[in-house]
Amino acid sequence: MTDDLFILLSRQINEVLTAATVIIAVSMLLYNLSHGPNDRVTRASSALLGCVSAIYIGDVLVAISRAPQTIETLLRLEWLGIAFAPAALFHLSDALLATTGLRSRGRRRRVVRLLYAFATLFFVLACLTDLIVRDLLLQPLEIMQPGPLFPLFVAYFLVASLFAFNNVLRARRRCLTRATHRRMTYLLFALITPMAGVFPFSLLFPNAAEVDAALIWLLVNVGNLGIVLMLAFMAYPLAFFGPKKPDRMIKAELLSFMLRGPITGIAVLIVILYVPRLSFFGIPSSALMPFVAVATVMGLQWLFTLAIPIIEQKLIYTEDQEQARQLQALSQHLLTRDDAKQLIEATLAAICDYLRVPSAFVVSLNGEKVAFEQQVGPLQPTLESLEAARLSSLFHLNSNGALNSAQAETPVELVAWQSFWLIPLRSGRGGRLIGVLGVWARSTAPNLQAEEETVFRVLYQRVARVLDDMHLQAELFARLEDIIESSATVGIESESVRYGNAAEAARLTEQSASETATEFSEVIWGALRDYWGGARLTDSRLVRLQQVQAALAEQSGDAAKAVRAVLSSAIESLKPQSAFSLTAAEWTLYNILDLRFIKGQKVRDVARKLAMSDADFYRKQRIAVERVAQIVLKREKQLNAEKIS
Repeated sequence: MTDDLFILLSRQINEVLTAATVIIAVSMLLYNLSHGPNDRVTRASSALLGCVSAIYIGDVLVAISRAPQTIETLLRLEWLGIAFAPAALFHLSDALLATTGLRSRGRRRRVVRLLYAFATLFFVLACLTDLIVRDLLLQPLEIMQPGPLFPLFVAYFLVASLFAFNNVLRARRRCLTRATHRRMTYLLFALITPMAGVFPFSLLFPNAAEVDAALIWLLVNVGNLGIVLMLAFMAYPLAFFGPKKPDRMIKAELLSFMLRGPITGIAVLIVILYVPRLSFFGIPSSALMPFVAVATVMGLQWLFTLAIPIIEQKLIYTEDQEQARQLQALSQHLLTRDDAKQLIEATLAAICDYLRVPSAFVVSLNGEKVAFEQQVGPLQPTLESLEAARLSSLFHLNSNGALNSAQAETPVELVAWQSFWLIPLRSGRGGRLIGVLGVWARSTAPNLQAEEETVFRVLYQRVARVLDDMHLQAELFARLEDIIESSATVGIESESVRYGNAAEAARLTEQSASETATEFSEVIWGALRDYWGGARLTDSRLVRLQQVQAALAEQSGDAAKAVRAVLSSAIESLKPQSAFSLTAAEWTLYNILDLRFIKGQKVRDVARKLAMSDADFYRKQRIAVERVAQIVLKREKQLNAEKIS
């Protein structure tokens, strides 16, 4: 192979490696910004990745430029990344050291600001003067010559880098667990990559024009290949900073992102660069290139869809992650409320078509409370008439109506009511009445034929199973809300504990407790708004309270009545011992709660009775709701303490 051919191939390889570096650096930057923008380590690493991106974007533009003036301008602008990279590296090392509990007492913070000031100075000098770089060389590759102050920049670069590595070494020594020690070791070696990639080594050789061009291009390509690999490697330890998630989720997200993002981008880049230089069966390459690019993207996405579950099973969801696999599969089998309603609607439509009737409906029952779940057709009963019918009394509420093979042979239990035939929907877990299905009556009395009865039994039992699943999954989601809230708090704390910063974990625990109290006040506010009926009154966070669970037995299992009893008790505790008064200050909070929520009067009427402005009323109403929330929380904590003791 001749030197000219080798140099030509080296230039083409360098184009790919430089563009690949840009793709990986920018991808990691975007990943950081979207997964942990509030984390100090993430912000500092994003600054460093931004420096690397700026330099290699400049190199890509230099490779496709022809005018010497444009090339020189681009090479000078690359100093945005070159000058700021040492400061960003020290900033990152300071953030890593802080995660282990060794926070700056002000000295490291001042050094960071000083380094950024030096970086700004060097960037301005490189862009506007010849003190840092001068005199463009176009052969053997496009580089600048060093200026008189370039040695000063080298000193700044080396000092900042050495102190940064020392900080990372200190952080590594402070990591006591094997996992954190290993990740910090990865970071220690990975951080060499951006510094090796951003330092302008070509300026150290003033006689670069006399050096063998093939040797220079070989060294450049080997260095760029190493930078590409190490940047991809650096993504792994950095991904664990910022996100408040378990390690397995971070690994899975990073794997999917790297395959579907940078890897796909590099593959498409290779297609764009090299397909136009090829010819297939006489087809013009310019016409073929869009097809090959699209085929590459689609083929890779299909391949990753097949490969990612296998890779996750081998590397992430190993044998000790069986529960994680079960949770991952859970979402594929659960029905959302919309899914269930669509399934009920389709079944009702099938019943109407088969029985040749115009309308059908399904209602759910919670005690005597009736709620429409789905309706098909124009002829429907009113909710008031269904509540007045006391549907549970129409059927044998205590009979064992579990859906089993024995019941499948019993006659269909149809009841004529107004213009409808009604049939009870019972739970498969004990036969409890959970709802009623109604179809338009085609005759005064039910007159299903044997074949119709068989088909109708299958369809209404399907509706009963779906309704039963909705109830079961509502209970499951109520438990999951507890788990999610608890896991979110643990995730916030674990990031600090993971690297030994117990003080920070304690601060975050106190902060999350404060946020929980604020959220609970919003829950109480919603329940008071729906005091005499509504979804917010039976919010799962209220129903799970021990005091509500205790009240359920007294209220015959009616969750709404139990929550209402707890709220009423909390409100009564605010009632003063003095004689009743609408205007006395000590009665204000109780009167607001009593008139506004228990008696359901309008804001303007309550404000007029209490002789206060609307603005004053809203302010004191918020205080009253917060007091109720505090009382409920205090009682709950007392019950928990008694349970523990």
